[in-house]
Formats: sequence, structure tokens, C-alpha cells
Amino acid sequence: MNTKLYNFSILLLTLSIFVSCKQQEKTFNSEENLKTRYHKFLDYKPDSLAFPRSFSILKNEINKVPSKDWTSGFYAGNLWQLYELTHNNQYKELAQNWTSFIEKEKFNDKTHDMGFKVFCSYGQGLKHNKTNQEYKDIIIKSSQTLSTRFNETVGSIRSWDFNKENWNFPVIIDNMMNLEMLFEATKISKDSSFHKIAVKHANTTLKNQFREDNSCFHVVDYNQETGTVRLKVTHQGYNDSSSWARGQGWAIYGFTMAYRYTHDKRYLDRAEATANFYLNHENLPADGIPYWDFNDPSIPNAPRDVSAATVVSSAFVELYQYTKNQIYLEYSKKIIDTLESSEYILEPTINAPFILKHSTGNWPKKDEIDEPIVYGDYYYLETLLRLKSL
Repeated sequence: MNTKLYNFSILLLTLSIFVSCKQQEKTFNSEENLKTRYHKFLDYKPDSLAFPRSFSILKNEINKVPSKDWTSGFYAGNLWQLYELTHNNQYKELAQNWTSFIEKEKFNDKTHDMGFKVFCSYGQGLKHNKTNQEYKDIIIKSSQTLSTRFNETVGSIRSWDFNKENWNFPVIIDNMMNLEMLFEATKISKDSSFHKIAVKHANTTLKNQFREDNSCFHVVDYNQETGTVRLKVTHQGYNDSSSWARGQGWAIYGFTMAYRYTHDKRYLDRAEATANFYLNHENLPADGIPYWDFNDPSIPNAPRDVSAATVVSSAFVELYQYTKNQIYLEYSKKIIDTLESSEYILEPTINAPFILKHSTGNWPKKDEIDEPIVYGDYYYLETLLRLKSL
């Protein structure tokens, strides 16, 4: 066969496959399909006692939680972000309703997750009405409540109150995410105490929560009387020495965010070091969506965690802005490209207010495994908005 003719035939075949795939992608992401995808949020009625947290595809059942649950603020946050993406006032009205249901949490001093609950809802709302004094007051009061969990000797905010027979003063890497509300509270109120607590917590985490390979422990337990480290363990990872994927995401996001408010280069260096650990890990799949734990021995048959991917993809957009390292931006875009497919997008025919499939909530408890989860959607939408802002 003529070599030139053969090569030309191969080229035509390749082009036809490429065009076919792009047509399928265009159909899947058509304006009508996107409206259907998000319209499910408009159909879901507000309920102050039942915040949608996750969805069981097998049971066709929404897992609903009260406002005290650490995930309650994400749903209102999703609605605020959908309003920002679509400019449809229906999302704004729903966001205002769902946000108002969280107000009572400003007095809840039994949890460190005030940032997740209050700032992902009221903080998102404040972006769209910067003069809303009610929202500002709730953020300040919530920050005052969160500050009561700070221990000066340890230099950290206490994360959990349970498991007291084993832990004295546990601090989890997730807690870095709640510092954003404290930093913002200082900007709003001009009270520097919130900023100082956030910095002290970040410094203690920086000192004790990371391994030599730049991965992080999930839980560090301290002696609250002396401030010394008692234990370095896990609660949601595979084992104490493993690298829980979402935990690495919290670390990257948390220290990138902390750099935004402080310009402390140690925080930026930490975010980059853990980001590079994450990106270069031999067990990170080619499509960029990590297994729930990098060290699960059942890989490649272990569950994926889309929520970890979206936390990291959102953090990487901001990390790119500070470092100009194109690798971080390309990863974020890659994650969005991966998630914009029928493999990861929840079918429009499923009537539940979620967007993405294949997140892992708590593997050790076999809870919310391979399901749509509200915070996976939150950081996906945040990534879209951050990329759009570039």
C-alpha cells in the first residue's frame, strides 16, 4: 500500500474520532444539559432540619443532616456559587433561605467546623452583598465562638471532643480550612485576635503535622497541659502512616489560603511541597482523580475520591496565582475536563441536588463510599469560578 496514502487514512481516522468525541462532549455539556444538571437544585425545597449531605445511588436516597453537622454550610454555598455562575436570581433566593437556617450555629462551641458551616454559607453570601451587616455580625460571633476552643499552651484550636479515652487534645489537618473565617473576621471587625489565633494554629500545624516526604498526618494529639505531642495517627485514612487523599488536599488548600492573608513564605513553601508530593505520587491515576488513600493496598481497585480532587483543583488555581507554576493550573483544568464526563457527572435523570459522582466520605466507617457528596460539588464549583476569574 502507498505509504503516503496509508498515513493520510490514519490521519483522517484520527480526526474523525476526535470530532466524534468532541461532538459527544458538546452534547453532554450542551446548554440544555447544564440547565438540567443544575435545575435539580431549584426543585429541592428548603428544609431547616434536613441539609442534603450525600446521595446513595443504590438506595436512591438523600442523606440529610441538621445544621450542627460539619457539612451543613456547603449546600447553601453551592447555591451561592450557582448564582454566581448563572446569574439566575432563583439560586440567590434559595441560597439566602438555606443560609439563614445555619445562623444558630454561631453559638455552637462544641465543634471546630465553624468555618465549614458558617463561612461556606454566610461568607459566600457576603461576597454578593458586601454591606450586609447581619452576615458580618454572624461571621464575627461565629469566630468568637470558635476562638473559645483555642489553647494557648498547645497553640491550636481543638478539633474534636470525642474519643477522650485515647486523645487529650486532638488537632486534625482539616482544621486549617476553618482559619479562613478567622482571618476574614479580623478584616471585618478590625479585631486582631482572630488573625493571631489563626496564625498560631497554622504555625503549630506547620511544625507537627507533616512527614519528611511532605505528606501530612490526619490527627496530631497534644497534651493540653504541656503542649507536647502525644500521638500522630489517623481517623479517616487507611492507617496511621498512610496518606489520606483528602487530608493532603486540606493541607494544600489550607496553607495556600493562609499565605493569602499573611504572605508568610513558609506557608507557600509548605503548600508547594505537599502539592508536589500529591502530583508526583506513583499511585495518582492518569485522569487525576486520586484513590481515597494513596496507600490503600487494594489499589487499583480502591475507591476514588472526587472530593479530594476538587479540593486540590481549587487550591491549585490559587497556588498558581502565587507561584506562576503552570503545572498547578494545568492540573486544575485537567480535573475539570475529567469531571465533565458521563463517568463523573450525576445523570440528569436522577432527581437529587448533587453534581458529581465517586466521592469517598469515611472509608474506615464504610460511610458514603463512592457517592455524590456535597463538599465535592462545592469545591468543583469553586474551581470553575476561580478558573473563570483568571
